[in-house]
Amino acid sequence: MKGKAAILIALCLLAGPALAGQVYRCDTGAGITSYGSKRVAGASCKLVGNFPNRAAAARKHKRPAPVTAPVSVPAAGAVSQTPQVAAESRPAAASASAVPVLTAPLVPVVAAPVPAAPRLIRGQVYAYVGKDGVRNYSSARPVGVAAAAVRTIPYSYMETCYACGVLPGLNFRSLRLNTTAYQDEIRAAAREHGVEEAIVRAIIHAESAFNPNALSRVGAQGLMQLMPGTARRFGVSDAFNAGQNIRGGVQYLAFLLKRFNGNLTLAAAGYNAGEGAVDKYGGVPPYSETQRYVQRVAILAERYRSGLNPVALPSQGGLSAR
Repeated sequence: MKGKAAILIALCLLAGPALAGQVYRCDTGAGITSYGSKRVAGASCKLVGNFPNRAAAARKHKRPAPVTAPVSVPAAGAVSQTPQVAAESRPAAASASAVPVLTAPLVPVVAAPVPAAPRLIRGQVYAYVGKDGVRNYSSARPVGVAAAAVRTIPYSYMETCYACGVLPGLNFRSLRLNTTAYQDEIRAAAREHGVEEAIVRAIIHAESAFNPNALSRVGAQGLMQLMPGTARRFGVSDAFNAGQNIRGGVQYLAFLLKRFNGNLTLAAAGYNAGEGAVDKYGGVPPYSETQRYVQRVAILAERYRSGLNPVALPSQGGLSAR
C-alpha cells in the first residue's frame, strides 16, 4: 500500500561512541535477520564487521614514520618476524626472493563499513472497544476505560516494508523461506478465496516477514499490512489477529488478481501502491519502491511454489520427490 512502512527485520547496530566490538549477522530462520554486537541464541550467526574504539582509531590512523630498513627474508623453516600481509594482496606466484624493500609508510587497513540499517522504531499501541462499539487504537493508554478491556500491542517498524527497501546484500533468490508459519490459516484462506498459497506467503514475506505485530507509520497493520480502510472493507475487526488479518489480506489479494485478470505483477503493484495507481499509469507505477516490490514478490512466489510443491523427479522403479 502506497507509502506504508512495514516491519520486517529487526535490525539494530549497537556501537557506542567510545566502544569497540564486533557486528554479527544472525538469521533466526523465520525470515528475519538481525544485526547486533552479540550472537542471538538459537540463530545462525556470522561475524560481518568490527567497529573500533574511536580514540584508539584516531591514534591508529596517525601517519607512521617511513620504514626504510629492508625486510629480512627468513630461511626455509624459520618463522618470520615481519608484519603480516593480507593474503589477498600477495601475488599467487611470488617467491621469497621477490620480497621487496619497504620504503613507503605503512597505511592501516580499515574494514569496509557494514551497510547502514534502516531506522528501527519500537513502541506499543492500546486497543479497546469504545462505547459506540467501534474498536480504537491509541498510542496513549485510554482514560476512563477499564484496564481489563484494554489490549496492549507491542510493535516495531522500519522506514520501508521488507521487500520495498534497497537492502544491500540481501538476495531474495537465496534468503530463507518460511513454509510453516500460520499454515492452517493461510491454507484455509487460500482455498476459500481461490488464491495460490505460494502467492499468499510471498505477499506476507514481502510485507512483514511474518511479523504479526507489524505496524507502519501510516497505520498499516499486521502480517499482510492492512490499512484500516482495507481492513474494514473486508470485514477485519482486529488486524493484529493473525487469522483475521490473513483472511482479509487474502480476500483483498483475490480481488486484485481478479481485477487484473490473474496478472500477479499488476496485483502486487496494486497491493503496494493501490489499484488506482495501477489504473492511472496503465501498469506498474514508476515508484522505485513499487518497482522493487513487484520484482521481489515474483521471485518469492516462484520460490514458494517450489518449496511448497517439490518437483517429482523420475528414478528407477518410480518417482522420487526432490
